Amino acid sequence: MRTILVVGGGYAGFYTAWKLEKKLRKEEARVVLVDPRPYMTYQPFLPEVLAGSVEARHAAVSQRRHLRRTKIISGSVVTVDHANRTATIRPAEGAEFALAYDIIAVTAGAVTRQLGVPGVADQAIGMKHVEEAVAIRDRLLTNFDRAATLEPGPERSKLLSAAFVGGGFSGVEGFGELLSLATALTKPYPEIKKSEIAFHLVEARDRILPEVTDEPGRWVVRSLEKRGAHIHLNATMQSAVDGHVVLSDGTEFDTDLIVWTVGNAATAMVRNHTDLPVNERGMLTVRADLRVGTDAEPVPDAWGAGDDAAVPDLAVPGTWTVPNAQHAVRQGKLLASNIVASLRGREPKQYKHHSLGTVATLGLGRGIFQYKRIVIKGLPAWLMHRGYHVLAVPTWERKVRVLAIWLAAAVYGRDIVSLASVQDPRRAFVAGGKDS
Repeated sequence: MRTILVVGGGYAGFYTAWKLEKKLRKEEARVVLVDPRPYMTYQPFLPEVLAGSVEARHAAVSQRRHLRRTKIISGSVVTVDHANRTATIRPAEGAEFALAYDIIAVTAGAVTRQLGVPGVADQAIGMKHVEEAVAIRDRLLTNFDRAATLEPGPERSKLLSAAFVGGGFSGVEGFGELLSLATALTKPYPEIKKSEIAFHLVEARDRILPEVTDEPGRWVVRSLEKRGAHIHLNATMQSAVDGHVVLSDGTEFDTDLIVWTVGNAATAMVRNHTDLPVNERGMLTVRADLRVGTDAEPVPDAWGAGDDAAVPDLAVPGTWTVPNAQHAVRQGKLLASNIVASLRGREPKQYKHHSLGTVATLGLGRGIFQYKRIVIKGLPAWLMHRGYHVLAVPTWERKVRVLAIWLAAAVYGRDIVSLASVQDPRRAFVAGGKDS
């Protein structure tokens, strides 16, 4: 029986394995998925995890619960020797080992680029995983607790400031949701005034949200500024050492919370540790039918999709599909279909996408939607955002859980308890065991 190795359990990898389970005949092939995390992160919910509108666990889809016929290995693929159909696995526990396969689907996702800015590696938090979203939320809530006990001054201002670097969808949505939470916190924290909250969004280009057209993008900037946000366009972060932020436009401020959402890069394995072809950006070279290689030189039994693959965008010749959830989900589903078609001697289909439009949350009750020339703003767009994503999140179990917490929040409001102590769970136990 053939072995299909799926490298990575994010959007593309999870959907590839999920659909393969449904399409493969019994004994036709076995599926092995390798990923260091036991779940797929539903990234569009991360901004709402930041704001406490979605429970953290509900933004994570368990692999073992839903991939019941797939062998799941907790670990990472560190090298791929496709010439010999072998991958080296580094498991969560134990020594590295070699795994033989017949067909490989590389869906390893991407990592966040740090760009070598001083202080970023020490101070910033990314926003690609549930743990990061929870840490950002807990940091903000803890900082409000600390600031409420301080007199006005530099330390209090630092605790009530935040900086988001990157004006793409994840950055803007996270920024808008966290700003919404921070503003709402002034009610249970009467010691803190709204005017003391300083949220900075830094973007190197002259606009944010490149997925929407110019005027809706400008409207988003105006909307955020009306809520007290500081938007720095055509600016980059030069330094963030010890939380002291220096921007290229001359702005300087201190903050205890830096969220880094600047661009993606392929994983080190894809860039440097495989004999599969990659392009000048280190991304997997993939044809429109998701086979690895080129039209002239396809690589047998190798497939790729998602953020680590340069998938040709047939809607805009000469370009590649952008790394977002819509593409990763659709590519994962097609990848499974094409692998099965190839096993059965049929020709795979090319990836052609038809945009469903662009929708973003900007905070509780605020959003923007665009489909071609149709633009919807405010509450209707926010409701569309919630409606779309509760339909899009995989499995009915997750849909029901998310709907339940939204209904509870509508009645009782968002939970504002910080659980930052879980990041050091033994502190209380160790401290309590010492003599005073």
